[in-house]
Amino acid sequence: MQNGLEFRSFLLFLVLVSLLFFSILMPFLGAIFWAVALAIVFAPLQNYFVKHIQWKNVATLCTLLCCALVVVLPFLFIITSVIAECVKIYAALNSGSTNLAHYFNEIQKAYPFVQDILQQLNLEPGLITQKVSEFALKVSGIVAQQTVHIGQGTISFIVQIAIMLYVAFFMMRDSKSLIIKLHKALPLGHKREQLLFAKFSEVTRATIKGSLVVAMVQGTIGGLVFYFLGISSALLWGVVMTLFSLIPMVGASIVWFPVCVYFFAVGETLNACILLFFGAVVIGLMDNILRPVLVGRDTKLPDYVILLSTLGGFSIFGMNGFVVGPLVATLFIASWEIFTLEFNDDDCEIEEE
Repeated sequence: MQNGLEFRSFLLFLVLVSLLFFSILMPFLGAIFWAVALAIVFAPLQNYFVKHIQWKNVATLCTLLCCALVVVLPFLFIITSVIAECVKIYAALNSGSTNLAHYFNEIQKAYPFVQDILQQLNLEPGLITQKVSEFALKVSGIVAQQTVHIGQGTISFIVQIAIMLYVAFFMMRDSKSLIIKLHKALPLGHKREQLLFAKFSEVTRATIKGSLVVAMVQGTIGGLVFYFLGISSALLWGVVMTLFSLIPMVGASIVWFPVCVYFFAVGETLNACILLFFGAVVIGLMDNILRPVLVGRDTKLPDYVILLSTLGGFSIFGMNGFVVGPLVATLFIASWEIFTLEFNDDDCEIEEE
């Protein structure tokens, strides 16, 4: 009786201390999550350096340096450049030097059926252009205002990056011992833990390599095509295409296709054909070409699951949700697969009609 009471009291104490510890780490959960993700993605490179360098700390520093050069520095450059582009767009819209109504009027002239559709829907073209202009001005204004907050939070942002790299160092160096400790601590059963850990690593690599990398390639190609066609703010639109490429059934076409339509409307047929070719053929085929090379097709979730988990993850976790959402969805599916295999009656068969 006393032993049972002591055990339950200890479990309660363990839960309370764990919750308190996680609440302390809450401000740094994003940095810790990305540290773990980087350790998983760069694990093959870490193993390579460990094999060729005698000192493990030096090998891990080499991996971390590659990680900083490949991931962190380009990310910082893109963020600062995009903010600068958004400020320019806001200034142009606010001053009236950029008039969205002009582009819409050109499309109406070239495609008369657009006006017919608007009339059938009882929509006034002037009202639409006004609302679109107000929305664009509001969005760019919000982004421009955020530059002040980003400037004020520069130290905090740098601290988050430093914590991420610091934690990533130990995750890379001590990954094997940490996994062994987790196996001993978790009461899920060794086989289940192995499967869940494998799924976690598999999906993290698949999401980052198969989704983020593919989306970045698509956004980069789209941004370069915009740049060579003389479209302003090409870097910003490239980043926007990257973000939309992460969402199934949406993709980068939501950005480049309206521009292609506009080029046809104003008679720039060559530019329209070039953009249509790169958008439909090159950018469109990147997913089918790169994803199987990077991660294969075995880890790919159904498109509707990716869509819902990505949007849901983004709404809850912000930018981290692009990775966290599909990861949680895969662990959910894997957990129910384990439950189905272990606890369902094998003799019970459901006949499909």
